Amino acid sequence: MVPPPQPAAASIHSPPSPQYTQQFLSNVLSQRGPSSLPYSEDVKWLIRQHLVSLIDTCPSLQPRTATFIHNDGRTVNLLQSNGTVPMVYLDATYNIPVIIWLMESYPRQSPLVFVNPTRDMVIKDSHPFVNSSGIVSIPYLTNWVYPSSNLVELTRNLSHFFSRDPPLYTRRNPNPNPHPPPGTSFSSSGSTRPAIPPRVYPPSPYVSGSGGGRDPSEVFKRDAIDDLVVKLHSDIEGLGKAREADMEGLFSAQGVLRCREEELRRGVKEMLDEKEGLEQQLQMVLMNADVLEGWVRDNEAKVKKIGNVNVDVAFELCDSLSKQILDCTASDLAMEDVIYSLDKAIQEGAIPFDQYLRNVRLLSREQFIHRATASKVKASQMQAQVSHMASRLSQYALS
Repeated sequence: MVPPPQPAAASIHSPPSPQYTQQFLSNVLSQRGPSSLPYSEDVKWLIRQHLVSLIDTCPSLQPRTATFIHNDGRTVNLLQSNGTVPMVYLDATYNIPVIIWLMESYPRQSPLVFVNPTRDMVIKDSHPFVNSSGIVSIPYLTNWVYPSSNLVELTRNLSHFFSRDPPLYTRRNPNPNPHPPPGTSFSSSGSTRPAIPPRVYPPSPYVSGSGGGRDPSEVFKRDAIDDLVVKLHSDIEGLGKAREADMEGLFSAQGVLRCREEELRRGVKEMLDEKEGLEQQLQMVLMNADVLEGWVRDNEAKVKKIGNVNVDVAFELCDSLSKQILDCTASDLAMEDVIYSLDKAIQEGAIPFDQYLRNVRLLSREQFIHRATASKVKASQMQAQVSHMASRLSQYALS
């Protein structure tokens, strides 16, 4: 019976200092011009925070810039995290080499994750989360939610799913010791890479044998932990979606508040403009009041000397047309007052209705005559003024 595969842990190089890494990220994300990275300016700070948090959690995944080639042949300079993700397999911790590409739309869209096997490794056929090209597809990537999703949770999910089913195995090795102990490291092209077990799949944990069976209690414990992790991951995704919905609601409320702020600003501006206009009108009224008060003071002594003034003889009309229009206007207003008094009398029942109609008809006819006469007199006055102005213009022309 072939024993279960035992992956070998990769040796760990000392990573660069956090200060050096943070300085590197600040430099590459602040570049401008043709050499700038194609990320949106409003998310560059968030990208830096994601990578710094990832280094703190998993120091082996160091950031760097590299050229990415799209399927259509386009090349673009992008950030990537290149290193290993730890996984637990048969109670031992091993490392899976991966490359995490931060695409142009990151972090609004999920990154692109590749398993990066060395020359002596091979990708497991029909793996549920890794295709033959090495592209990783796990639920956390397909359900990526901006801005709650991040690289730290991504690596934790990668570790979880790789522990359930390792994606890499070492090729068949004719050496007598094909399964090195967990402390052994393998080197390829000058860089240390984790060795992955040969493509010999472990027996089912639910079948016990006379020689190589596993402890049922350990199997039950591991399955319970896996189920708990899956449920926890589902709960975290639910919480992330709920928080995303809450943030959308807050953004909508913020938009409404901004609109109301603009309305209030416009209202305050209109009130200030109206206040300024009213102050100007007040100044004008005060000035006119001062002028009138001055006129009254100047003429008060004259009025006392004159005594009682007859209004009818106080003003003298300059011509017959003015006297005629004054008489017509006075008669019109007098008849208007009489008609108003008749309306009050009929409402109070002081006169019969037929007498009211007869008087109103007579007064209305006479009022119409006076109004028509006043209109003709005004036209005559206007014609006289025009003729007078024309004669004056002709005199100026002759002179």
